[in-house]
Amino acid sequence: MNIYKRIIIVLLLLSFIASPAYSQEKWEMIFNGKDLKGWTKIAGKADYLVKEGVIIGTSKSGTPNTFLVTDKKYANFILELEYKVEDGLNSGIQFRSQSKKEYKNGRVHGYQFEIDPSSRAWSGGIYDEARRGWIYTMEKNPAAKSAYKASAWNHIRIEAIGSIVRTWLNGIPCASIVDDLPEASTGFIALQVHEIYKPEEDGKTVQWRNIKICTTELDAVRTPDNESVYQVNCNDNTISKAEQKEGWELLWDGKTTNGWRAAKATTFPTGGWAIDNGVLKVLNANGAESANGGDIVTINKYKNFELTVDFKITDGANSGIKYFVDTELNKGEGSSIGCEFQILDDKLHPDAKLGVKGNRTLGSLYDLISAPTDKFFRKSDFNTARIVVNGNKVTHYLNDKKTVEYERGTQMWTALVNYSKYGIWSNFGNAVEGNILLQDHGNEVFFKNIKIKNLK
Repeated sequence: MNIYKRIIIVLLLLSFIASPAYSQEKWEMIFNGKDLKGWTKIAGKADYLVKEGVIIGTSKSGTPNTFLVTDKKYANFILELEYKVEDGLNSGIQFRSQSKKEYKNGRVHGYQFEIDPSSRAWSGGIYDEARRGWIYTMEKNPAAKSAYKASAWNHIRIEAIGSIVRTWLNGIPCASIVDDLPEASTGFIALQVHEIYKPEEDGKTVQWRNIKICTTELDAVRTPDNESVYQVNCNDNTISKAEQKEGWELLWDGKTTNGWRAAKATTFPTGGWAIDNGVLKVLNANGAESANGGDIVTINKYKNFELTVDFKITDGANSGIKYFVDTELNKGEGSSIGCEFQILDDKLHPDAKLGVKGNRTLGSLYDLISAPTDKFFRKSDFNTARIVVNGNKVTHYLNDKKTVEYERGTQMWTALVNYSKYGIWSNFGNAVEGNILLQDHGNEVFFKNIKIKNLK
């Protein structure tokens, strides 16, 4: 090698060493590899021990989730570590988490990097332990489901900088959220041994090693943004910068009735609906369909779009989200006419057993096409309905899992309609555009985060 090549190599090395990523990324080991100094076990009775530079957590019957938490709290940081888990044992890494006596008897609550070796493959997702539940399932980023390596060491990276939290597994980007919840801004880091439910899960282990954290010069060393990874906006009734860039708009502002009217009037209903702390509520009327406040619809009509609505139901509740609604049809009793994403308590409402082969169940195209029975649904929390209309092709999603897919204007569509309760309405479902409707079916139901993106 001649002298000029050597000089070039030296200059390149010096340039790399002088770069911000190299000079400013300062790591601190928060596990010393010898003992559990700086960590405390709380909540459950599962065992933790240190062996050959590894923390080993062992599952135990008859105890709730157990956590080994850092004595120190962290706000903004980049965290890296490795883990290995036995099949059949769920686990997670808590971060920005708390355990307060005044909060659900001191339960650990806060963000969790999901460790999921099951066939569901949600490792890398973000779960809000004992607070809001799932924030980011890997159904939002299915390309990352293959990141986890069974029976091997896996590498985790978590970047929590300001309101943005992102995760990686084995170098593959997994989750991204924006969240301004004040309580989620700081807290401890913790290693979870999950509660077990089967005798064969007793004694299984999850292991962690090489746990390090960076808390300085984060803007200089953070990973560049990756727009291919969908970002979840956890801030209710807002449009994030990423959503705005993608063309999303609020259909409901979380405060007023602007943009909505009664389906059978020009103004918003004077009763039957209420706005409470950023939630739009259908009030209980003992199951009477559109007999209290009545359905509400958007003032504007929509053609090609992607619509998302967060909803929560009460026991035995029935409601729906309709689209391609023609409010000139059915000016008598009952609901306005349109294609419906069914919202229903499948276990307690009798409508689930009516219709044909379950085509009146949650997530179905009401009375026309059935949703699968193995739906991911949270009875006591908010769920997300998503409807995508692109020309005549329509898809329903419940919590990011597809439940229905169909095409309007075909022979099959006409046959389905004629065999349903909608056969009496001429050309049902084939309108070029229509209103979007939230249904009053006389049961208490809650809505928020109603957003739409017009598709070209």
